[in-house]
Amino acid sequence: MIKKKILEPDRVRRINGGFGFIPHRFVSDGFLSSLSQKELLLYLFLILVSDRHGLSFYSYDSICSLLQLTADQYIDTRNALIKKDLIAFDGTLFQVLELPPKPTRSFVFKNNQPTVAQLIQLSHKEANNGR
Repeated sequence: MIKKKILEPDRVRRINGGFGFIPHRFVSDGFLSSLSQKELLLYLFLILVSDRHGLSFYSYDSICSLLQLTADQYIDTRNALIKKDLIAFDGTLFQVLELPPKPTRSFVFKNNQPTVAQLIQLSHKEANNGR
């Protein structure tokens, strides 16, 4: 077992005011690896600005400005997080949701070129959906 020691005792984090958290399942169950960079950026932002119920009211103008996203990138990213069952949105209010049982994988290809592993995964998925 690794022994831990506090490296900077005078800089230990404390909860003052708002507090966002991410369950360890986010990493261990594969949610982190299932998100694109923009999805991860928006998801973490919504966690940071939400209250204890996961609610926040940031406008798309503010989000786009703070995260340096175009309106189209924001809409695509927001919709992807909704489809992956990580957030809810009613047009004004966001809610970061409890993590679903397992992550939804999307097939995002780097440089628009799929890897062999991604092609195999996609073909298996399509074959299983056709049954």
